[in-house]
Amino acid sequence: MTLRVTANIAAELVSHEGLVREAYRDSVGVWTWGIGVTSASGHKVYPRYKDNPQTLRRCFEVFEWVLRRKYLPAIAEVFAGHDLSEHELGAALSFHYNTGGLRRATWARQWREGQISKARASIMNWSHPPEIVSRRRKEQRLFFDGIWSNEGAASEFPVAKPSYKPRFSQAKRVQIRTVLRDLFP
Repeated sequence: MTLRVTANIAAELVSHEGLVREAYRDSVGVWTWGIGVTSASGHKVYPRYKDNPQTLRRCFEVFEWVLRRKYLPAIAEVFAGHDLSEHELGAALSFHYNTGGLRRATWARQWREGQISKARASIMNWSHPPEIVSRRRKEQRLFFDGIWSNEGAASEFPVAKPSYKPRFSQAKRVQIRTVLRDLFP
């Protein structure tokens, strides 16, 4: 199976994740940057991006590298022997990027076994904390119905200092399609 992240798939993930162009501390204090990238990805975030905002293009270049290196192999493993459509790959990738739990997900096994209605319901078992329910529903609609939720834009958040927490109340919408088309043809 050949897995290729398209501009549409990348836009879907970014629309769920958001974007911060310089390093910030996430909700549990982990230094994070770009589209939810931490040093655990293999790309060193801190101190590289602390007080060092990057271009949109650089954020997406690293995002593409992280997806290819860390997340696509798990999808290839879990869905081995099945050709995924673009929307199925996009939903599975979004789910795994958010949870890291695709290998343990009952819904993926049920789908592989042809138990589609059970799989559709089971994906919602991954809805904790409650703030994630909206994203999980979007992934459910994308995987099972082919309904995309992205508009080619993402929320970009500035960083408050000295706390280095994102300022969610000051989000701005940025168009991302042009940059994504260059990196994800």
